[in-house]
Amino acid sequence: MADAEKAVQRRRIEKDKLKNKKHSPDDASAQRNPKAFAFKSAVRAARQFRRKQDVETKRHHEPVVDRTPLEPPPYIIAVVGPPKVGKTTLINSILKNFTRQQLSDVKGPITIVSGKKDVSLCLNATNDINSMIDVAKIADLVLLLIDASFGFEMEIFEFLNICQVHGFPKIMGVLTHLDLLKNNKALKKTKKRLKTRFWTEVYQGAKLFYLSGLFMVHIPKSRFTIWEDLFL
Repeated sequence: MADAEKAVQRRRIEKDKLKNKKHSPDDASAQRNPKAFAFKSAVRAARQFRRKQDVETKRHHEPVVDRTPLEPPPYIIAVVGPPKVGKTTLINSILKNFTRQQLSDVKGPITIVSGKKDVSLCLNATNDINSMIDVAKIADLVLLLIDASFGFEMEIFEFLNICQVHGFPKIMGVLTHLDLLKNNKALKKTKKRLKTRFWTEVYQGAKLFYLSGLFMVHIPKSRFTIWEDLFL
């Protein structure tokens, strides 16, 4: 008797579950009342669909705008080297060679216009690591000044390591303070040693120039042949 009552009670509970399931709020509202979620106007729905398709089609067929400048950007030249190696003297000599003018104090980038379309931007790079990273990223040409009377210094090795990480621009070496070496045999030996080391650090065949013999705090034009190789 007890088993029969339990079976009846179980059936009643199952029926209640079925009733609750039919009217459950978890059902989608659209299934309970589909007309409430239909289009109010078929014409308006078609218009919206056409507009959406037009927008997507126009996005695929956008004209490509040529944003290349009419004039090429200036050729960025950075002068890098340890302190007291002759960076400011070299920049002043470049200015004197092209513009016949002289700067008492070199601050910031200097724009040199050597022709109608030949524009160069000369930078005097400091020995700050952030400045070295910027130069390695943006410079087209790096003039790496080396004191021949001392040799390679720590700033030069730091800059070359930064270039290997952030991008290796074209590097041209410039040996300065050669006039401090009075003995011709020692001068020839020093040039050969520094040239071999420079090729080891940069690459084989890298250009290395010799600047010396100051006259009135400027490099004479007869010895100033670095720009002839640069722009030819």
